[in-house]
Amino acid sequence: MLKDLKKIKFSKKYIASIPEENGVYIFFSGKKPLYVGKSVNLRNRVKSYKNINLSRKTFKMISETSHFSFIPVTSEIEALLLEAKLVKLLNTPYNIQLKDDKHPLYIRITNDKYPLVLTSRKINEKVSNLEYFGPFPSSTSVKKTLSIIRKIFPFSQHLPTKRACIYSQIGLCNPCPSEIEKLKTPIEYKRAKKEYDKNIKMVVKFLNGDIKFVQNSLKKDIKNYSKNEQFERASVTLKKLNAVQYITSPKTSVSFFLDNPNLLEDIKNEELKNLKLILSKYLIIKNLKRIECFDVAHLSGSFPTASMVTFINGVSEKKYYRHFKIRKGKINNDTKALTEVAKRRLNHIKDWGIPDLIIVDGGRGQVNSFSSVFNKINIPIIGLAKETDSIIIKNESKFISIKLKQCPALNLIQRLIDESHRFARRLHHKLINKELFKNA
Repeated sequence: MLKDLKKIKFSKKYIASIPEENGVYIFFSGKKPLYVGKSVNLRNRVKSYKNINLSRKTFKMISETSHFSFIPVTSEIEALLLEAKLVKLLNTPYNIQLKDDKHPLYIRITNDKYPLVLTSRKINEKVSNLEYFGPFPSSTSVKKTLSIIRKIFPFSQHLPTKRACIYSQIGLCNPCPSEIEKLKTPIEYKRAKKEYDKNIKMVVKFLNGDIKFVQNSLKKDIKNYSKNEQFERASVTLKKLNAVQYITSPKTSVSFFLDNPNLLEDIKNEELKNLKLILSKYLIIKNLKRIECFDVAHLSGSFPTASMVTFINGVSEKKYYRHFKIRKGKINNDTKALTEVAKRRLNHIKDWGIPDLIIVDGGRGQVNSFSSVFNKINIPIIGLAKETDSIIIKNESKFISIKLKQCPALNLIQRLIDESHRFARRLHHKLINKELFKNA
């Protein structure tokens, strides 16, 4: 539990060791918790409090802070939900005071015939609520999260009226209570009401951080719909499942982070262990401390760029990131671009360091591009064929394709690929904008 949370001295020396990950941080005055915050980059956020230009209230809080703790998580939404749980659990004084005396935001599920999902600055104890969540220090984050959830599990914010609301027309209030009340047959009414209640149940489970329950429920529905040949409903439910997995991947219940503040480190270790186990059957893998991933971005061959991102012990380390502007100009061939990048990377083996594994975004051609350049250096090289979630390994002169089902290793590889893709596009878009302004 939180009593096992390590308290670290609040100094620049120790702040530098914080990972650049999603997560929450807690400031302490001795043993007393003062403030809980969240960030998509823990290191940068905590480091920002050492700046001298702080507001009066923030300066007062920092002057009282002697130690801090942090809990990395796996997504921005998980950080938001964990932040709210910790604020409520620890009753931290500065989470209220730093909001200029505004009341924090709550999410409440009303105890009506058609439960509504509403936000409120106060919780009225005299009003019966089915559930309520918070306080959430950031109203913007709450509204953003509810907007995402509503697209997956539609809910209403009004009681039945004579007409269906405008949100029912865009699928955000579906089924709409006003429409349900107009249904003439008991069977139709029961089906629609059941669907509405189930959406509310999923919203509650999601806000509680029980993502696994939500996923398992959707998987069960897909199986039942398919079994009964209700393929359209199965397809809609599959889209919901994919959306939930996308915004919360990898899947971890918020309560797990409370039980084990080191959970993210455990997850990363499990990913590395799983990947090493898979690759060791075909390649010599001594360790996976440093993994580099390469990707190419271009627009029909124009403005080609490439990226190298580096993960140390499963965590991105941006100081080792590199951009490559492809020197051969317009090139509509990823394999040729990667061959150039591989040669340039090989020239920096001594000053950039030696990776334990190289991953390229692509299949046989992309893997072969790197392998042909690194043939005299014993560095394992693999690729990821995105469409099939298969890793491509070149073992001597043969290519081996391994289909990865959802597993820790796949989570790690996809995270590397996504980060390399993002970083490659960053320079690519910069070059396009530069050309557009030059010709403007």
